[in-house]
Amino acid sequence: MPWKTLDDIDLDGKVALVRVDLNVPVENGAVTDTTRIERIKPTIDDILDKGGHPVLMAHFGRPKGKPNLDFSLSQIKDTVEQVLGHRVTFASDCIGSPAKEAVAAMEPGDIVLLENTRFHEGEEKNDDRFAAALAALGQVYVNDAFSAAHRAHASTEALAQLLPAAAGRLMEAELKALEAALSEPERPLVAVVGGAKVSTKLDLLGNLVRKVNTLVIGGGMANTFLAAKGIQVGKSLAEHDMAETAREIMAKAEEAACDILLPVDVVAASEFAANAEHVTVAATECPADKMILDAGPESVAAIVKAFETARTVIWNGPLGAFELEPFDAATNAAARKAAELTRAGKLVTVAGGGDTVAALNKAGAAEDFTYISTAGGAFLEWMEGKTLPGVAALDQA
Repeated sequence: MPWKTLDDIDLDGKVALVRVDLNVPVENGAVTDTTRIERIKPTIDDILDKGGHPVLMAHFGRPKGKPNLDFSLSQIKDTVEQVLGHRVTFASDCIGSPAKEAVAAMEPGDIVLLENTRFHEGEEKNDDRFAAALAALGQVYVNDAFSAAHRAHASTEALAQLLPAAAGRLMEAELKALEAALSEPERPLVAVVGGAKVSTKLDLLGNLVRKVNTLVIGGGMANTFLAAKGIQVGKSLAEHDMAETAREIMAKAEEAACDILLPVDVVAASEFAANAEHVTVAATECPADKMILDAGPESVAAIVKAFETARTVIWNGPLGAFELEPFDAATNAAARKAAELTRAGKLVTVAGGGDTVAALNKAGAAEDFTYISTAGGAFLEWMEGKTLPGVAALDQA
């Protein structure tokens, strides 16, 4: 690990500026999902236990560089206080007098929550002066927001250059899990990639075929690959203009000795609706008037076989229309098998992405996966092999 953790820096009596992800869903003034707040609690508890004074920095929504009460973190202050179990003081700005006064008034055990960093243009511009104004508030910088690590913003990148910097416990766990899954995995390594469009995951597929032993392609993406092989897919969602690109990816996989698993049988229906009338047919026999909404049982059996011989699985995207019964069957069956093998100590499983987390939760498999990333864009860019500015900044610091 080139980056430091909370174990490597002195926190006693120090004000620690902690970049966290508090971009939580709010409806009618109430937080509807506290997962992201819960996940920063180990870091905050550790800083407090070590005698530090945590000051939370976060963005919330897209206020476009100007104050906007609709995006004020004040509306989640009480929930943050409740989840973290410590008194939280809210500062009406993230720099200047309001922030300085709130920090100066801190007593042991207190937490300060700064106003939305994106109320200032300097945040998203990664402005050095704005970063310096943030740095003036504390003596130590802690990044615990892997989900924002793919953005070169002032609170994720520039600030890390100005203070002694370390990864928080959530960031540390995320980076360790990702290193174990793709940088230094136990092999055989299987990647599951699903979702609607090939065009949104070109970099991902191009990187994975060079690194994994088996690549499972599902969802609408699989239809594009089937079509690229000359197979008729009826009214299925497919990017026919991406056929040549799909063929190039398959050629690269062959060169790299990476097996690509596409559906060998499919579940097709006349409409995109729950419990729609459907048929299970060979992938080569999709009726012209139907759309493919899931992989069939033979396809699931092939995926399960790949999992049983693998040591590591990384997962991004569902295998079918998991939101609709019974077209969630392939995703559910594959996810539960991966969870079963993980419980038995036979498999390391790492997953991430919004639809992925929702699908694994729906299948009742998420709790048994080795690691579930709540980072959407950052997880995807990591799988694509890209350098994440927020992580690189910790390394350089």
